[in-house]
Amino acid sequence: MTDRFMLTRRDLLKTTTTGVAALGLSNALPMSRAFAAAATVGFIYVGPKDDYGYNQAHAEGAAALKGIEGITVVEEENVPETVDVQKTMESMINLDGASLIFPTSFGYFDPHMLAMCAKFPDVQFRHCGGMWDKAKHPMNAGSYFGYIGMGQNLNGVVAGHTTKSKKLGFVAAKPIPQVLLNINSFLLGARSVDPTITCQVIFTGEWSLAVKEAEATNALVDQGIDVVTCHVDSPKVVVETAAGRGAFVCGYHANQSPLAPEKYLTGAEWNWAKVYKTFVDDLVAGKPLPNFTRGGLADGFVKMSPLGPAVGEPARKQFDATLAEMMKGGFAVIKGPLKSNKGTVVATEGQAFPETAIELESMDYLVDGVVGSTA
Repeated sequence: MTDRFMLTRRDLLKTTTTGVAALGLSNALPMSRAFAAAATVGFIYVGPKDDYGYNQAHAEGAAALKGIEGITVVEEENVPETVDVQKTMESMINLDGASLIFPTSFGYFDPHMLAMCAKFPDVQFRHCGGMWDKAKHPMNAGSYFGYIGMGQNLNGVVAGHTTKSKKLGFVAAKPIPQVLLNINSFLLGARSVDPTITCQVIFTGEWSLAVKEAEATNALVDQGIDVVTCHVDSPKVVVETAAGRGAFVCGYHANQSPLAPEKYLTGAEWNWAKVYKTFVDDLVAGKPLPNFTRGGLADGFVKMSPLGPAVGEPARKQFDATLAEMMKGGFAVIKGPLKSNKGTVVATEGQAFPETAIELESMDYLVDGVVGSTA
């Protein structure tokens, strides 16, 4: 019953602007900035903030700002990648006085965030992804992301030590370059333990589709796969389904260990608090905000979930040693000799491609040992 009376900020903006216009006070809304704190920062999520995944990772980052003196954080969850997100951004600016907004979902960027950049040139917008291009996008826009493939490689190291069937499973949303890198990194981590290990991939076609994620996970376990990971918005369904079938799991985006305490091995997590604090520090100091921000494990943009109780000593030792190498910088997951699963040479003997140097937009292959298709 209470749902009937819930009002989103998109609805509030619509009703407020209508009322103001009727009174002939169309310039009243921006005056709310005079009552704002030192800085108001907005966060927009495509799903719930407690999804044990992509949105929760960003919400945890936003939460880290709430104790900073002079910073006000405003948030809205479950905002679709439609014109609705433009209404949310406009509301945060006009009603809350936001001067920095983080629209976190991939589909928010074009045309929605770009439209707001043009409409509010004095407001800063930073999008999670790699879509900002200096040659064609405004300077009050920008992007940030992290090198999380190294985290998936560490997932693979632990999975490689854990699997008895030598068959791993990966539930993926879409075969875009970042997802392909994560799949490749996961298997190559496992193959550093045993070169005979294979990885079966199932693409669901959507970032969040619980029914297909459960079906894919069950299909993988039915094939004898005993360790599963994923790249979907909320790994919750994959983790719970796999663990419920007796398989071990490696997490992604956030820490899913509470969902499967005995079966959770480790996970590649985002540490957005580090990124958001850096942006806010620059904002408060009056410094120009960077338009293109990247970092990995060594930069604190990515972190690993604690190793679970099922992880044995050999796995722990290799995990720690590999992590130490990654923290030095320049670690290469993609290195030769290496072929794709279609037989194409992707790295010759002696070639190495650190994740920081990979042109992700051009990655269109799965490595040898991955059973699946990018088509």
